[in-house]
Amino acid sequence: MPHSNHGGQHDRMITVNNLTKRFGDLVAVNDISFAIRKGEITGLLGPNGAGKTTTLRMLTCYLAPDAGSVVVGDYLASMNPIEVRRIIGYLPESAPLYADMIVYDYLWYVGQIREIPAETLPTRIREIANVCGLAEVMHKNIGDLSKGYKQRVGLAHAMIHDPEILILDEPTSGLDPNQIVEIRNVIKEIGKRKTVILSTHILSEVEATCDRVIIIDRGKIAADSTTRELTEGGDTGNSVTLRVSGVEFGTLADAIRRLDGVSDIREAVDREGLTAANVLTGTASDVRPSIFRLIADKGWTLYEMKQEQQTLENIFRKLTRGGEHEA
Repeated sequence: MPHSNHGGQHDRMITVNNLTKRFGDLVAVNDISFAIRKGEITGLLGPNGAGKTTTLRMLTCYLAPDAGSVVVGDYLASMNPIEVRRIIGYLPESAPLYADMIVYDYLWYVGQIREIPAETLPTRIREIANVCGLAEVMHKNIGDLSKGYKQRVGLAHAMIHDPEILILDEPTSGLDPNQIVEIRNVIKEIGKRKTVILSTHILSEVEATCDRVIIIDRGKIAADSTTRELTEGGDTGNSVTLRVSGVEFGTLADAIRRLDGVSDIREAVDREGLTAANVLTGTASDVRPSIFRLIADKGWTLYEMKQEQQTLENIFRKLTRGGEHEA
């Protein structure tokens, strides 16, 4: 259940307005705006180099934006970076751990830096060890732990001061499939009580963990929606794959574009020399019967027709490659 330490006057935990960051000639983050509400698990999804990490570093006050603003809780980040850091827990992509320290000692050390009183710190370390599944390795050296356990120690580090907001950069990067499931479960459990933002380029990560997805590509927001709305279509519709003989692509495309419900048709490559196409529909309605009738009426031969539901993967591919067609 969403909680509030800052009075219930607003539902927004993070508000980003027109955020921009340049590195030389590269515009890493290009005038993006979004708001994240309490108790929401939001996935920042995009290909490598899209601007996700740069965005997270600005949210956590590690980088100053060139333009725009970040408000976290009640604080403007540029004016109150210390207060913002107090209510945020941040796990960078490679957790900055001290390999020669024992897990317990390391969490004690982080707790002291976070100004947790010495009399309550042992209890807090025990609580966080249980949440992150660290109880059986508390006496081990961090350097001797598996990648999955190191990631859990990083999570415990980010959460030891009981922050309201947790920001995780590629939290399952480099983990094996079992470790990925375990870390996802930990994140989902934390998400019941916290506001969580995680970045990833792995689609299944977002589908498995997040309530909402912000797709970012080349520094700009390509989509911002609940995970369900994105995958259920809305204006994204479906895609129908066709393989036909007896007609050139140009003629086929002209005929199919006139059908109701078709928003676009693109040529595809076919190894057997057939005319292949992907037909995109603007709605979730099924255009296959009208395509079938059209092909039969024209006397062309239909070899294959199959409809793909819009998976997050299709949407992601379309949105993050779409700019190339317009460039």
